[in-house]
This record gives sequence, C-alpha cells and structure tokens, in this order.
Amino acid sequence: MAAPAKPHRIYSISVASVYPHYITKAEKKGRTKAEVDQIILWLTGYTQAKLDAHLKKKTTFEDFFAAAPKLNPARTLITGVICGVRIEEIEDPLMKELRYLDKLIDELAKGRPMEKNPRSAS
Repeated sequence: MAAPAKPHRIYSISVASVYPHYITKAEKKGRTKAEVDQIILWLTGYTQAKLDAHLKKKTTFEDFFAAAPKLNPARTLITGVICGVRIEEIEDPLMKELRYLDKLIDELAKGRPMEKNPRSAS
C-alpha cells in the first residue's frame, strides 16, 4: 500500500514571502503593485484590507486559499502552461489555484492588463 503523497512544500510557504517576487516580476515589466493586488483580489475575493492582513500575518498558501471569501468562478477559464505544466491537467485543487495565480501574474508581466483579459468580465 502506497503512502499518501506528501503535500507540496509551497503549500506551507507564506504568501508574504512570495508576494515581493510577484511585485518585482511585474515592476520589471513596467507594471505595478496595484495591478498585482488587483489580480489577487479578482482571483480570491479578498478585499485589499484582508489581503494586507494575510500578508502581515504571514498566512500560508494553503490557509490563504482555504480562507478565500469567493474564488472567482471565471478562474477556470485560465488555461495554458505555467512552470512547464498545463493548468488544465493539474489534479490537485490547491496546486491548480496556485498555478492560476502564477499564470495571471505571468500574463501581467508580459503586458496583458486585467481589463483586456476576457476572464475578468465575471
């Protein structure tokens, strides 16, 4: 009998420890912290105050997504490859949420504003 799979290490990492990297990635391409926040708020349903509180509290990714007020239903329209993996083929629900976020940040850094994103209509 196989042992249960160990949770991925990223789940126990705080959002606050990765957040500056999202900002840096965006700013290197002329984007802003406000745009990164807009993506996170769109995806999770958090308010800016709640996002800031989670960053201050150093909430783990696992707890951050578990506590999200309303994961945007349009997020399932996010497709493509991120980190060498096709998002549509990811089975682990938490990993899928993380990759949705990665993909949106990546698209922002490549020049696509949320307003131009057809998924943002929801």
